[in-house]
Amino acid sequence: MQAQAATHHAARKSLAPGLALATFGAIAFSGKAIIVKLAYRHGVDAVTLIMLRMLFALPLFALMAWWAGRGKPALTRRDWFGVVGLGFSGYYLSSFLDFAGLAYITASLERLILYLNPTLVLLFGWIVYRRRITRWQFAGMAVSYSGVLLVFGHEVSLGQSAAAAWGALLVFLSAVSYAVYLVASGEFVKRLGSLRLVGLATSVACLLCIAQFLLLRPMSAAFEVAPEVIWLSVLNATLCTAVPVLAVMMAIERIGPAMAAQTGMVGPMSTILMGVLLLGEPFTLWIAAGTVLVVTGIFVFTRTGR
Repeated sequence: MQAQAATHHAARKSLAPGLALATFGAIAFSGKAIIVKLAYRHGVDAVTLIMLRMLFALPLFALMAWWAGRGKPALTRRDWFGVVGLGFSGYYLSSFLDFAGLAYITASLERLILYLNPTLVLLFGWIVYRRRITRWQFAGMAVSYSGVLLVFGHEVSLGQSAAAAWGALLVFLSAVSYAVYLVASGEFVKRLGSLRLVGLATSVACLLCIAQFLLLRPMSAAFEVAPEVIWLSVLNATLCTAVPVLAVMMAIERIGPAMAAQTGMVGPMSTILMGVLLLGEPFTLWIAAGTVLVVTGIFVFTRTGR
């Protein structure tokens, strides 16, 4: 009895800091879209902007990979192939598509589309591993996708249907690319550990984004951006990329992945709020209704999935 009481007390002590870390991580991740939209106002393109973000994030992720790999066995050739593939899909391709899509749609719609990620992971799990999908999960997916369509329809009604459709497609493909990473990373997480894998895969993505810039843009273009773009990229690389990764990892250690995922529901709301306050994006009844549908659908989906 005393051992059970001590365990229960320790769990309750870790609950509050765990929830705080998960909440902070979700809000910080959501700020990425706001920073990208602010940077676009200074005439920068997606190739340059993502290069700057990854250039400043590379030392942080390389340090993370080194720290997590201390005393661990060296990576095999198969491990390196897996890390490169996961870095390409999960962090390079998904990030670039997301940045490109944000040039055409609001930050609110972008966050709602990315929030559909758990449904895509389940669909890929069903296709690849034949994992069963319950009726409640189908219902949750239907509700969440209808919410995204509602907000998308509102953006189309504003008069830029082609741009909104292209941007939404790019962001959706970003979510697909990241879902592929999550489905494929299971074996490597067990072999390398989550923190080491994230550090290595993101370091690979950083190098790919820098190489992409060097292939597509002259080197001088990196120094021709407005000073505001540099500072926004530093903020994006630290507060909205590396720091929330660590915060969410620490939250999962304290409260588990299920509760951390539920706490992540503050992400779409924080993006919408920051979009209204910092970007001047409209907040209408359609956006509110779509957000409620998406969050409710994902809540039903994840609760029944457990």
